[in-house]
Amino acid sequence: MENLDQADALLFGRVTYEMMEAAFRSPAPAGARPDWMEPFARTIDAAKKYVVSRTLDRVDWNAELVRGDLGKAVQELKLESGKGLLVGGVKLPLALAELGLIDEYEFVVQPRLVGHGPTLFAGLSKVVDLRLVSRLEFGSGAVAMRYEPRR
Repeated sequence: MENLDQADALLFGRVTYEMMEAAFRSPAPAGARPDWMEPFARTIDAAKKYVVSRTLDRVDWNAELVRGDLGKAVQELKLESGKGLLVGGVKLPLALAELGLIDEYEFVVQPRLVGHGPTLFAGLSKVVDLRLVSRLEFGSGAVAMRYEPRR
């Protein structure tokens, strides 16, 4: 929630937007989420969202569609933003990394191996060297690491 409060808006691809909307849009049916998840759900429900999609015709849930040239659109959003944008997903961060538009990376490593699912930054065409800025360990065993690109 603290990360969400540090941004003006969220930037999602279609798949992540639909997944987050299904999980966190209010009102949720009784018992749909555990009580500890409610503060996060309220925060993300209220957040401004931008959705990058070629296939969606419209969005709601406090969201706007981003169309056309991704690089130009994101540069314009970054100029408008006071605190910043948070990006979620798998394909969208890859595209933004290719364009050199990510100012900070945060990776949260969960203490679980699953052996399937998408691989973050698979297919990245160039090396992006990073510098560790901060690290936070959670009681669950998860570790959040924040990096900046070396320029």
